[in-house]
Amino acid sequence: MNNPARTAPAVPVACLALGDSYTIGEGADEADRWPVQLAGMAQQAGLGVQAPDFIARTGWTTAELQAAIVASGNHRTDYGLVSLLIGVNNQYRGQSPALYRTEFRQLLATAVQFAGGRPGRVVVLSIPDWGLSPFAHNRDATLIASQIDEFNEVAQEECRRARVAFVDITPTTRSAAGDASQFVKDGLHYAGPQMQRWAQQALPVVQRLLK
Repeated sequence: MNNPARTAPAVPVACLALGDSYTIGEGADEADRWPVQLAGMAQQAGLGVQAPDFIARTGWTTAELQAAIVASGNHRTDYGLVSLLIGVNNQYRGQSPALYRTEFRQLLATAVQFAGGRPGRVVVLSIPDWGLSPFAHNRDATLIASQIDEFNEVAQEECRRARVAFVDITPTTRSAAGDASQFVKDGLHYAGPQMQRWAQQALPVVQRLLK
């Protein structure tokens, strides 16, 4: 009797998360980080996604993230999914959208390289609007929102040019205004429930990319 053919198990998808404090979930538990939550959701959806590697740190701008990538010595090109969320510190420090465009474009190319030259395996999340956080209660929320929108417009344009998926979570972050439970103790960074919503928004995009 012939044994039925066995289906080879799928190779687990290696993931890499690039960014700043919003990627590492400053002030929140590691399990609450949105890339970790996203990986868990993808696993529950039947995708063989591994827990992500991280190259991210609080305070990094686009240039600092790029320098850290070089310094990391990570030369892998076999990641099946690469995420990028970066730019709030460029805005916070008063850097220009033009500079952001140049450096963000370079980071997109780096992310695609990590994904083996496949732009269809890279997903970018928009910059959260920290101007509506408790930390920013004495700041000009209208100005911050306008600047964040400008930076996000640049990111979306560059993603479109590079054929990279872009997920707009900024309206979701704005909906957290006035709800202290959506923030960690510092009043600036987001808590697990808010980052869960980002992961939920990104999940259908990731499902499409990995199908």
